[in-house]
Amino acid sequence: MWKFLVRFIFRNRPYILAVTLLLTIFMGWKGLNVGMSYDFVKMLPGSDSTVIAYENFKAKYGEDGSVIVIGVQTPEMFTLKNFNEWYDLTHDISGIEGVKGVMSVAKTVDIIKNDSTKKFEFVQFVKSKPTTQAEVDSLKARSEALKFYDGLLWNTESHSYLLAITLKQEVLNNKKRIQVTENIVERAKQYTASTGNELHYSGMPFIRTVMMQMIQHELFLFIILSILIAAAILYLFFRSFRVVLSSLVVVAISIVFTLGYIGLLGYKISILTGVIPSLIVVIAIENVIYILNKYHWEYRNHGNKIRALSRVIQRIGFASLMVNTATAVGFATFILVSNQLLREFGLIASISILTEYLLCITLIPIIFSYLDPPKQKHVKHLDNNFFNAMLEKIIYVIQNHRKWIFSGTVVLLIAGIAGMFNMQTSGKVVDDISEKSTIYKDLKFFEHEFGGVMPFEISIETYKKKGVIQATTIQKINQFQDSVLSLGGFSKPLSLAEFLKFSKQAYYNGNPRSFSLPNNMERNFILAYLPQDTSGSSNLLNSFIDKDQQQTRISFQMADTGTKEVKSLVEKSTAFADSIFPKEQYNVVITGNSVVYAKGTEFLIKHLVISVVLAIIFISILMALMFSSIRMIAVSMIPNIIPLIITAAIMGFTGVPIKPSTIIVFSIALGISVDNTIQYLSRYRHELKITNGNIKLSTLHALREAGFSMMYTSVVLVLGFSVFMISDFGGTQALGMLVSATLFIAMFFNMLVLPSLLLVLDKYIVTKAFEGEQIIEIYDEDDNEGTLRKENVNGE
Repeated sequence: MWKFLVRFIFRNRPYILAVTLLLTIFMGWKGLNVGMSYDFVKMLPGSDSTVIAYENFKAKYGEDGSVIVIGVQTPEMFTLKNFNEWYDLTHDISGIEGVKGVMSVAKTVDIIKNDSTKKFEFVQFVKSKPTTQAEVDSLKARSEALKFYDGLLWNTESHSYLLAITLKQEVLNNKKRIQVTENIVERAKQYTASTGNELHYSGMPFIRTVMMQMIQHELFLFIILSILIAAAILYLFFRSFRVVLSSLVVVAISIVFTLGYIGLLGYKISILTGVIPSLIVVIAIENVIYILNKYHWEYRNHGNKIRALSRVIQRIGFASLMVNTATAVGFATFILVSNQLLREFGLIASISILTEYLLCITLIPIIFSYLDPPKQKHVKHLDNNFFNAMLEKIIYVIQNHRKWIFSGTVVLLIAGIAGMFNMQTSGKVVDDISEKSTIYKDLKFFEHEFGGVMPFEISIETYKKKGVIQATTIQKINQFQDSVLSLGGFSKPLSLAEFLKFSKQAYYNGNPRSFSLPNNMERNFILAYLPQDTSGSSNLLNSFIDKDQQQTRISFQMADTGTKEVKSLVEKSTAFADSIFPKEQYNVVITGNSVVYAKGTEFLIKHLVISVVLAIIFISILMALMFSSIRMIAVSMIPNIIPLIITAAIMGFTGVPIKPSTIIVFSIALGISVDNTIQYLSRYRHELKITNGNIKLSTLHALREAGFSMMYTSVVLVLGFSVFMISDFGGTQALGMLVSATLFIAMFFNMLVLPSLLLVLDKYIVTKAFEGEQIIEIYDEDDNEGTLRKENVNGE
């Protein structure tokens, strides 16, 4: 088959180039239409009970993650200049297109008792911009008396103040959110310039916007850096600008196809799909080096350019296909995870890897068939003294010190297992943001001053009209929210109970000592003072209860604590609810953005662990098709699984948590590291045929021929993945560090442990099935194979 493909490729070079050009133009056009993803990451399937409860909550009360918060800490807030600047900032932001509403000390609702109408009036706390310091002093005294807002919009003790900005639903999940956020920040900077007060920004829309802008910036940064590193490596190895330029053309086409696939399938660029182009650069360069190494090896043996290029396709075409298929399988396992983001990542990555293989194995021979044959200086890398010396030392250790190899492996395995037990899970919303970043520091400001910005919601159903305003229900709500607050990590709640405390204070003419839950007699008077028409400025009450007064909510903001902590808080809160609200009379549902995110992270980690297991199974099946020996498959997986265990230990000992952005490392690393195993075992089985089953000679000959490419490609992969370590995202940094470490460890395991196992286990694993005809034959033989083998051995 491969001989036919060789003839087809070289006889139709102009047509293949023309078709590739047209396809590249088409895919580039599709890639130009690719946009950034502005949706909140949905980690749970739509059928999950947590998602259903959350969607029902949003249908009743609206989006809970739609607020941007701006905070300032200053004891000078209630000076005329500072207050007016805050007043102007508040009202200017309320006029920005896309902003639904704004609340701050300069723009909030107060409740006033009207004795003549026997009703409460909902009025603006600041009726107009103050013109004298006396007015501001009066506002300060009044604000200190408004206990309802203390802990929500201001913190009297620390002189911290919050400006809450609610965005319209139509701008939350699209590109408009970026412009709205930029307009808000631009106006806020004017406040800082005028007052000198440092502002802090947070809230779910703001965090998502900043993260998306970082992703967009890093997408192009990583592509550029990956290409520069690839160019440097290619020139370092081959000492030829023609090789560098020709290879980069193929790499560039691969990137265009990747972006084209994203556009073709209607996907958008997310935090995961954004790294695929850079991954493709790294993997494509690995293929290019593998192909060019073989080309130079063949050319140096007989000096015939076309014959050398033909044998590249014929000899390593299928081996390279299997190598890339194994890598693609590592990514493709994410398609089986019930998460749209990971499915898109797995599908695009696996298709792109197979496409880049097809481009490399086709275009590289065609391009080099038009170029002059390599000169002596271009093939000098085949005699690289450093790599040759290292290879010979490895062979010496394998021949003479296998006990050391096995002892070291056992020690590393024990240490790896021990380290695995130190691994911790995490699931914070800003998990991947550096602790040194402004966005992280600002989040901590709000957690310290106001309890946090992550929504934690409780929905209470009473099953009867006006059930929520009954005295027993209100008392239970107050008891429940006090129990939740006792757990720590929460802001002051917004609830019907708090609103009634506010109303009682208003009933007693604003006396702060009256901010408490009304008794039965007081409750009836206070409820009578509530206006029948609760529209307009009184929508403060509408945000707590439905029109039938049958359902109500309690809204907390909480710190970004992580999966385990949120799960514990939900369990304890549920226990409080079960003990306070009889199930036959009430239905209490705990939900909110933070709850859904924590449950989603837990779900994702569980399924990503399954994806690692599936990757091992699928790659084993692939190797079974190639080697037809269960024993050989078992042995071959050892040098690839142990590095994963060691990597897990590194995470455990260094405190890198298990989270969606780090758990994907294992499937990716396994899919790539097994490439060296396939290369080596393919050559090893081939050598067995040439040496008439001499295991020792076959082991060492295979290592001498495949080892050079194994080291070259591993160096390329380690350097290529290292580029991700400069990311501002902790998860992307971990991806670069952990994959690089895994591949580096796996290279030595494949070069030391695997050959040692073959020599020790000898005939036990080299079965007739392994030596005989395979379902998939890697190397095509020809009449000159024996002669070439002798030439290669002599050349070594």
